[in-house]
This record gives sequence, structure tokens and C-alpha cells, in this order.
Amino acid sequence: MLVASAEGLTLGDLADRLELTTYNASRHVTILQRAGIVDVQREGRFKRIGISPAFHRRIRSQAGSDALDLGCCRFDFSRPAKNQLRQSATIPSLAPMSSPARYIMIGGFLGAGKTTAVAAVAKHLVDSGRRVGLITNDQGRELVDTQMLRSRGFATEEISGGCFCCKFNSLLDAAGRLDADAAPEVFIAEPVGSCTDLVATVTYPLRRIYGDRFTVAPLSVLVDPMRARSILGLEQGRSFSEKVLYIYRKQLEEADVILISKRDLLDEASESELREALEREFPKARVLAISARKGEGLEAWFEILEAESQTIGTAMEIDYDTYAEGEALLGWLNATIEVKTANEIDSTVLLQSLARELQSRLQKAGAEVAHLKMTLSPDNAFAGEVAVINLVRNDVAPEMGQELDEPISNGQVVLNLRAEGAPEELETMVRESLTALSSDNCQLTLDHLERFRPGRPVPTHRDA
Repeated sequence: MLVASAEGLTLGDLADRLELTTYNASRHVTILQRAGIVDVQREGRFKRIGISPAFHRRIRSQAGSDALDLGCCRFDFSRPAKNQLRQSATIPSLAPMSSPARYIMIGGFLGAGKTTAVAAVAKHLVDSGRRVGLITNDQGRELVDTQMLRSRGFATEEISGGCFCCKFNSLLDAAGRLDADAAPEVFIAEPVGSCTDLVATVTYPLRRIYGDRFTVAPLSVLVDPMRARSILGLEQGRSFSEKVLYIYRKQLEEADVILISKRDLLDEASESELREALEREFPKARVLAISARKGEGLEAWFEILEAESQTIGTAMEIDYDTYAEGEALLGWLNATIEVKTANEIDSTVLLQSLARELQSRLQKAGAEVAHLKMTLSPDNAFAGEVAVINLVRNDVAPEMGQELDEPISNGQVVLNLRAEGAPEELETMVRESLTALSSDNCQLTLDHLERFRPGRPVPTHRDA
């Protein structure tokens, strides 16, 4: 199509004609651009894709042929292409694998840095020549994590409306869809940040029922270092109520590996003190310290994930009444917000302003934030670029995780807010914040909002 188009095509044109999602089309275009096959030129708010001059010369040198030989592979145009629609796969219908796929689960409480760590592991495996599929999970829909991981080019499936433990069959279906699309050798799963008892309800059943299809890596659980220091009594700071902390501690109790994330926030003495406290309270787990963003301390963790298997033992004891009550104390809110501007604006400034506005209201209400995260996607973005911001505690500044290179005109914000507070109060805070920040130059309009408290966990399986 691009060869036949003298003026090139926009990403939307390509996606429409090929009946692909914009995300999938952008992944292909990014690969073609890196290979020098296509060029991308900006035209106002749009980016136009066309065959590069060097590749045009290569095509002309083979004029008259029904095939295009790239050296590494050969495209045969002698037969018309047929549009074959792919059906959703389920695990039982998958063809037997020549060798079992690797299943890696990376857990941790809300705001611990799981998604950044997942991206670091995925990049390491891809750079090592492995095919990787990611599975994100949340109680609600419209996940920031999914948008961020897809923006980095990873094949990602999303399971919403419940934890892996309660949607075990959906987890398997997601793996099946990824297998049909990308045939991953490694699946990386990121569970809900308020979920625990994952060994008994997810990895043990996976080994028992589908042991011929998967090998299971040790369970990794991340902790935000400042939150962990406060919870373990190493320093003063606001925290959650005891039933919410019950979930936090149970996550660490079942961990095979505890990862002190964001180690760059700690000095050597504070890191050593936290490591010793975690080893003392959770002696079953190995404790490592990493900074996924800065690439520090990752090698030892990668080696565990790639080379070791989870050890079978007796699952931890857990009181599901206390677990359910702890989850019910957390308010969950997901929203999509339309951004319309009269003039171009800086997306970083917009996200920071909105995050600070919400943080101020959370502080005044005494609602301890577990995690506030937002993405901003410009309209007509090429290759799925997004800006990302995170807030993981009430007493720290919001932090940009990804930024856009250029100002934007219009776009969409996806907002995920988790805090210990009433969901209806969180909704009021969001609505008031949007009103406070809207102006003649920038209108913020709520397009969709859902808010709730998680229901009682009811696992599909539990292998003690």
C-alpha cells in the first residue's frame, strides 16, 4: 500500500485499510521505520508515512519482478492477499508447544513500581531474543498500565473487572490470544495491586492443570521503599488502616523474592536497614534492591526469573474475611477525560497540574493515596506515544514516567486513582479538579467515569 501511494499515508489511513487497530498498525510502522524502509514526516498535527528514498531505489532495481527480495526475506506479490480474520484463542485450543512457555508473575502493593519493573524485564528478554507477551490486571477498566506498556511496543493483553485469582479462566484466555498473535516464549503477568494469595490461587493451579504448557518462575513482590520503611516502623509517615496493611503484609509473606524498588531514593544506610527489616520479618524470601528506571541491581533478579522455578510448598494461611474487608476500604476510580485546546499546550505541565490538584484535595480529605496514575494520549499520535505521571504517596511530588517530545492540541487523559477513601468522595475530587483547571485555552471534559469498592475475592481455584 505504501509503495503504491506516491504521497504516503497517515497511520489512521493504514489502520483503516488493513482493518487493524491503530496500536497494531503503529507497531508495524515503528519496525519498518527502524529498518529504514519507511520515513515519517510531520505535517501539522499529523505524521505522514511513506517509503524511504533509499528503499524506493531498491524496489526500482527489481522492477518487473513479482517478488521483492530484502536479503533476509522475500515478499511474493504474485497472488492477491486475503484478509484472514483471527479468532480469539483459548488455552484448551492451543496447539501443543515444542517447549513450555515461561510464566513470570510480578506483584506488589499499589504504587510499588510494578509496571516499570515489568517493562524492564520485558525489554531485557526481548533484547535477548525472546518473544514476550504481557498481561495486565485491574478491578476496573481503561488501565494506564496497559496504555504505557503498549506505547513501548510490547504485545499486551488486559484482564479487567477482577483479580487473576477470581478470573483464572480469563488469564488463560489472555495467554491464548497472545499466543495466537505473538507466540510468546515468556508471559509476564502483573496482578492487581491489592491482590494476595496468588501462589495458591494462580501459580499452583497453573502448574497442576497446565504444567505441560508452562514453567513457573518464583513469585516476585515489589515494595516502595519509603512506604515500606513507614509500615515497618523505620520512620514516621502516614499509612493505611490495619486491614489494608493485612493485605500488604500477606503479599510479602508469600513472596519468593522481595524487591526493594526505587533504590535510588535511599542512601546506603537506609537501604541496608530496610533490607534487614524485611529479611527479619519475612525470612522465606530473598531480598534484592533494584531501580528499574535507572537499570540498577537488575542482573541478579533477571537470573532468578530466567533460571529458577517456583518451589512447591504449603500455601500461606489467609483470613478471607479480613482480606475482603481490607479491599473494601479502598476506593477505586477510573476515568477518561477529553482534552480540547485553543492553542498547543505542554502535556507535562497539564498532567502535573492535574495531579497536584488531586493530591491537594486528597490531603485535605485525609484520604491516603495508594496510587494515582495518568496517561495523556495526543489525538493522531504516531506509534502510540503517551505521557505518563504517577503519585504513590500523599507526601511526595507527582513524578513523570514518560514525556512527549512536542506540545499537543487535543487528546485524552486516562486516570486511575486508588486511595483509602469513599469512591463517591474520590469522584467529587476528580470533578472539582477538572473544573478548577479548565480554561478558555484548555477544556477538560469528563468522558467516562467508574468508581467502586472491590468486592469479596472468590478464587476460581485454591490449591493449598
